[in-house]
Amino acid sequence: MPRDRSDHHHRRDRSAGPDGAAGRRGEPDDLTGAPTGDLTGALHALHDGPYARYRSLTGRRWALLPGVAFSLARAQADPFAPPSRCEVRVDAATAGFADLGLDVPARRRALAGHLARAARDAAGGTFRVDAGGQEVVQRSSCEVGADGAVVLRFGYHLPGPRRRADGRTAARDLTGALPALVRSALLAGALDAARVRAFVDAVEDAAVLRSRLPELGLVAFVADGAVLPRRSGVDPRPALDAVPFASPPSLRVEVDLPHRGTVSGMGLPEGVTVVVGGGFHGKSTLLAALREGVHDHVPGDGRELVVTVADAAAVRAEDGRAVTRVDVGAFVSGLPGGLDPRDFTTADASGSTSQAAAVVEALEAGSRLLLVDEDTAATNLMVRDARMQALVAKAAEPLNPFVDLVRPLHARHGVSTVLVAGASGDFLDVADRVLLMRGFRCEDVTARAREVAARPTGRAVEAGGFPPVRHRVVDPRSLDPRVRERRRVGARGTDALLFGEHEVDVRAVAQFTDPSQVAGAGYALDHLVAAGHLDGRRTLAAALELLAADLAGEVAGWTGGAGADAAVPRPHEVAAALNRLRGLRVGALREAPGG
Repeated sequence: MPRDRSDHHHRRDRSAGPDGAAGRRGEPDDLTGAPTGDLTGALHALHDGPYARYRSLTGRRWALLPGVAFSLARAQADPFAPPSRCEVRVDAATAGFADLGLDVPARRRALAGHLARAARDAAGGTFRVDAGGQEVVQRSSCEVGADGAVVLRFGYHLPGPRRRADGRTAARDLTGALPALVRSALLAGALDAARVRAFVDAVEDAAVLRSRLPELGLVAFVADGAVLPRRSGVDPRPALDAVPFASPPSLRVEVDLPHRGTVSGMGLPEGVTVVVGGGFHGKSTLLAALREGVHDHVPGDGRELVVTVADAAAVRAEDGRAVTRVDVGAFVSGLPGGLDPRDFTTADASGSTSQAAAVVEALEAGSRLLLVDEDTAATNLMVRDARMQALVAKAAEPLNPFVDLVRPLHARHGVSTVLVAGASGDFLDVADRVLLMRGFRCEDVTARAREVAARPTGRAVEAGGFPPVRHRVVDPRSLDPRVRERRRVGARGTDALLFGEHEVDVRAVAQFTDPSQVAGAGYALDHLVAAGHLDGRRTLAAALELLAADLAGEVAGWTGGAGADAAVPRPHEVAAALNRLRGLRVGALREAPGG
């Protein structure tokens, strides 16, 4: 995904909608049975009064249409503050989506994603609807119940020229433009039924395929005909005139899906896969598609059936990041000043120690697939070739290279690796399979690679195993998102998480989809403490297991009803954000992950 550097709470221009009114005094609220007031009258009564009087509308509910209710969840403090938060609820009978099989969570998430995109397109500049990009993840902006009821949450700048309430314009927007949006974007009768079903079916197929990877002994699947290249680094849509992916015959598998039927593609088995090829031939493009394969994609993205096991983690070097009490002993046999590499802390990690920490942190969070690109890795942690070994004795080199640990990682811990290598031929010695990308076409060159690897280089293996990961017990008092008694959680694009007094650098956490998911990670960190999952006794790994169950529920349940957009992150991204939090404190290290 391109990195959106705008602030998460940005504002949009607002334009007035058509005239109109909805809701009659005393009309029953179809969702609660409680009487509703006249929204038009209430807004007109505020006209030209102090801007703060908008707050009197919060906590009340009005009927926009039969079966459709509106409420103002939070009114902004002044015209220049982040937009107010509004909510529309459509009951199941009115929405009309009950025939879509919404007892399946993936289908509810898909329908919510489709409706959010439809609402965003219908909103123009009047309302701000967070719908995301090419990925389909659960968002606070739109949620669908198992019965088909729809909730849409959005931002709206309450008009206030000269800091006086403009109730008349607000009435035109909220009782004219908003009901029109509901009619066109949230009701089944107004939407293309075939398109809606195709969207929902496509997401369910991808979710089913991902869930089946472990039983098939695979870590990833890339469908024949998939389009992997993107238009540019800032345009995530599929590239025009791209070479469609075709599986090497040796790795082609067929899988039966609920809606697509039988599909074929490259099944990447567990173990160590090395991807080679010349520059600009598609190595990193393939790895990027696998990295994004933990998320589902919209139809037409080209990567709808490019899926990766749900716990895959992209790791890289990250100079200057903070590391707090991580056991990097597998990678480092000694540190200057007698520091213990099995309990490593620094405020300014090097490329090698940051990457070592990232690998261990991924394992601690439960990842069973590592995705590594030589371009973003620390060279001295990846490999020491024979010439360097001859010049610098092992006794003078404390680093144990990844090339000697990647096989023990799989043999002892069941952790697979997909590695892009353009220069380090020593990885051919440890690969289960080698893929060659040539002009964006994929070939299985494992047999040829083994012939090449059979020629001795004189390089000696420098590490014999990968010890068990020691698990950390986080001090919950170090996770405080409050500043002057107010919770501060937000995002600056996908570059930084705003969490209390901290601005957490998450630029290297490549699997965040967008700013709303970064913010979601912040709310999840707060929830870890508020729910008692991080209690000063339970390990981080055990707490993340509890968090995963909470993230599968309604977004409001773990965000505390946050008055801002949030998208559901994976526990792995939550852990990645926590690991980069300066000020994090760890109370103990344990040999076992349990709580």
